[in-house]
Amino acid sequence: MRRFVLTYGLISGGIIIVLGFINTNLWKAGVVNFDNAEIIGYASMLIALSMVFFGIKAFRDRHQGGVVRFGKAFLVGLLITLVASSVYVAGWEVYWQMDDELRRTFMDRYTEHVIEKLRAEGTRDEEIQARREEMDHMKELYNVRILRLAFTLVEILPVGLLVTLVSAAILRRKEFLPG
Repeated sequence: MRRFVLTYGLISGGIIIVLGFINTNLWKAGVVNFDNAEIIGYASMLIALSMVFFGIKAFRDRHQGGVVRFGKAFLVGLLITLVASSVYVAGWEVYWQMDDELRRTFMDRYTEHVIEKLRAEGTRDEEIQARREEMDHMKELYNVRILRLAFTLVEILPVGLLVTLVSAAILRRKEFLPG
């Protein structure tokens, strides 16, 4: 099981790092905005986490003789998700530490994006100011490494859990079915 988990988890993590790097650079270049980048980011996670499905399937077919119960399939998928998520978190942290421009401007640009959206919606000035203060606090929290790592993990882990649940449900087999 370890081989399947590591192989598919590392492939998934590698895919999400490459797609995330491309997405972040498109955002930095102004090709995409925060809204588009978020959609692209979660779509990239789904693409990368499709390896959970293929990992469970490979485990079932090659290691379990075509039979796997939901619990075992879920465990394999969860472990693949944890490996992929760890790679994603580590990749973002390395990128964050290496890119001075990103580190200096990301949270300020994100705050301005949120404030502009609130203004466009006609939000009152008092509410905008309160939101700005929340965002400033969030910026302080994001500068604490352990919290940044946790925030990054919370981005991908729920997506991985959903993919794992669906994949385990689809791929479970109680007995071998020939053909």
